[in-house]
Order: sequence, then C-alpha cells, then structure tokens
Amino acid sequence: MTDIIDYADKVWKGEANQNAYHHGDLRKEGMHYIAEGAYMWPAFGNVYVFPTNTGLFVYDTGDRRTAEDLFAATRQISEQPVHTAVYSHGHVDHVFGMDPFDTEARERGWTRPTVLAHENVISRFDRYKKTRGYNGIINQRQFQAPNLMWPAEYRYPDVTFTDQTDLMVDDLQVQLHHARGETDDAAIAWIPDRKILCCGDFFIWASPNAGNPQKVQRFAHEWARTLRWMADLGAEILLPGHGLPVLGADRIRTTLTDAAELLEILHGRTLEMMNAGATLDEVVHSVTAPAELLRKPYLAPSYDEPEFVIRNVWRLYGGWYDGNPANLKSAPRADLAREIADLGGGAAQLAERARTLLARGEHRLAGHFAQMATDADPQNRDSHQVRVDVFGQLEQGATSTMAKGVYGWAVAESRAFLDGSDHATELKAKTAGRARWAF
Repeated sequence: MTDIIDYADKVWKGEANQNAYHHGDLRKEGMHYIAEGAYMWPAFGNVYVFPTNTGLFVYDTGDRRTAEDLFAATRQISEQPVHTAVYSHGHVDHVFGMDPFDTEARERGWTRPTVLAHENVISRFDRYKKTRGYNGIINQRQFQAPNLMWPAEYRYPDVTFTDQTDLMVDDLQVQLHHARGETDDAAIAWIPDRKILCCGDFFIWASPNAGNPQKVQRFAHEWARTLRWMADLGAEILLPGHGLPVLGADRIRTTLTDAAELLEILHGRTLEMMNAGATLDEVVHSVTAPAELLRKPYLAPSYDEPEFVIRNVWRLYGGWYDGNPANLKSAPRADLAREIADLGGGAAQLAERARTLLARGEHRLAGHFAQMATDADPQNRDSHQVRVDVFGQLEQGATSTMAKGVYGWAVAESRAFLDGSDHATELKAKTAGRARWAF
C-alpha cells in the first residue's frame, strides 16, 4: 500500500506529481492512515474518517458514483456506525456518500447518522433543484461529459449552524467555523487537541478556484482572509478537500499564506484599477499573478486560473457591465458577425483571417475570428473546420480544467457538424480513456 505521507512529501517538494491521486490509484487501496485516529479516503472529493468509541466522525462524504466504495473502505477499518458527518460545503462531489450508511442504520436499527452543515447548504440544494437543467449543461461543458445528469434529490443536513459551533463525538472535540471562499456555505473543521485542520476546498493543491467562469459568485478577498486565519492556527496536519495531506506546521503555514498572497494580489490590483476607472478589458489584460507563486507545486493553475479570478472580483464589485457601452444593449451575436463578414468579404474571409492569426501564434484573436465566421454562416463547413483548428489549439495550450472544458466543447460541436454526428458522440470519442474529474 502506498505510503501516502511520503508520497505527499515528495509532491510538495516538486519531486513527484499527483497522477496516482488524480487517476484514482490511491482510492482503490482503501483508507489511508494519516495519524492516530485519523484516516483519509483519497477520492475525487476527499473523505476523512475519525473513529471513536461512540461512533465515526466523518468530514465530507464524496460523490454518488463512489458512495458504495466509501462504505466498503470505511468498514475495512471500523464496524462502528457513523455518528456525525459534516459537509465541508454543498458541492455534489462532497455530499453524496451518506446513502449506504443511512441504509445500514435503518436495516440494523441504529440511530440515523447526523449530518451537520452550514445553513446555506439548504438554500444551495434548493437552488440546484430549480436550476437542474442549467447545472447539467454547464458541468457537461466544463468536464466534457455529455452524459452527466445533474442530481434531482439531496441528503439535506439534519443540523445546521451559522457562524461557528462545537461538537463532541466521544472524546473528539471538533470546532466548526464558517467562511466564504469558493462557496458561501463552507464549514472548516479544526480539531485543536490533535492539531488537525480539515479545510475543505479552501485548499485543493491548485490555484484557488475563485474564478470558475460558469458558476456562481466566489469570494476571493474573504478566501484570502480565511487562509491567513487557518495559517495562524498552528495546525500540524492539513487535510484538503482535493489532493494530498500537508504535514508540518511550517509547511502548512507556508502553503496557506502563499495561496492567500496570490488571492490578495489579484483582488487588490483588480480593485485598484476599478477604482481608477478602468474597464473590464483593461483590468483583465493588465493584472497578472506572480509567476513565482504559480510555479509552486500546490498553486499551479491546473483547475481554475488567475484571469478568471479577476473577472469574478469584477463581478462581485462591478456587476455585469464591462465598461464597453456597445455591450450594454448589444446586438445579437449572429447579426454582428454577419455585418462584419459582409464588410470583410464573407464568412470565408473571416475563417481565412483566423487561420492567418493562428499561424502567427495569436490564438486569442484567432478565436474571435473563428467564432464570428461560424456565427455569420453556421452551415459553412470551412468555418467549422477553422473553429476546430483554432479552439483545438487553445485547448491544448490551456492549463486549467475550466478553459480546456469550454474550448474542447466548441471543438466537439464543430466536429459533430462536420461529421454529421451528434455532439455527445464526438465528445465520447474525444475523451475516451482520459482521466476525468467528477464535478
């Protein structure tokens, strides 16, 4: 069995990558011992199990695809019932592992496990039900997963809290604190006697997911503040929502303060330009993240990226208006594309310009022309081929899951048109054999 602590040490130092984690190899090994009375199940959304004489305390519960595997892994280390489970937040990769434990309790006549979460988890689940179709669409696109169906039912918490609360499970003292970061419903668990910090998605071994172009508002400034608060706790074991544990007080402090600094710089510089009257376009193309921070093995822009964080800071303070008056009441995109095509000699000329820009390495500009060519003449095969070429290059060059998902979706749309197939078929072929993220 993999020594997960040794493995995590090598990854933090940059001596190894996290492929064994991301590909699910560690999860297949079952529960991993972290410290006395603390176990980790390294799924896509990590689960942490703390056995006590009264029952199990569980922090996060994973996603619905692996619920039975979580149950089996848990039963390998303990036959105790789950006493209390805490949702770190309401994202679906953290809240769908309770069903086997609830079923077990019902069949064996045990008290049903108590699920505890921040009060905003309830409104999140309610919102998910109202926007099930939309959430299905954006997650299909984000993860290039055409068969993804958004859940219709949820295991709501039995108990909620507002700002903070303490609980005791036998002799295990857990302090729960609420903060806003990736979500508005986060619950951080601090176990002071053991100096163990369960931080949820405040740390995920990547540049903080404070941008995400297709999801609801994130809170970069509050996230940074919370990271600094966590850094000052003196934790000796940091258990993240995704990725490997971080051990050692100095290392944890460095990890969390580096992440805080990254967010503070993006937030501060964006706000400074907004206050000076800059437009969104000017801000996005002027504010950058320090390269030395992005080179850290735990801050790489592999899931989200700084440019998207900047846009989310703008959205929080500035709304949706981007400073361009033409966009206040914009013309339909297809109408604008046709007018530009008419000026330039037709959609074919736009497509050719996109090719020229692509050859010059001006991929972003090429993307505008490729999309306009397709908008101007949606039945033009040459425009769709250029769209495949341009967004295929943008996908290859992208570092983040967010960007790759959007670009890859565009490629599959145009390939489906060219091949006379459906979009889902193209995506299945495109992503066959690829390790997938869940949500």
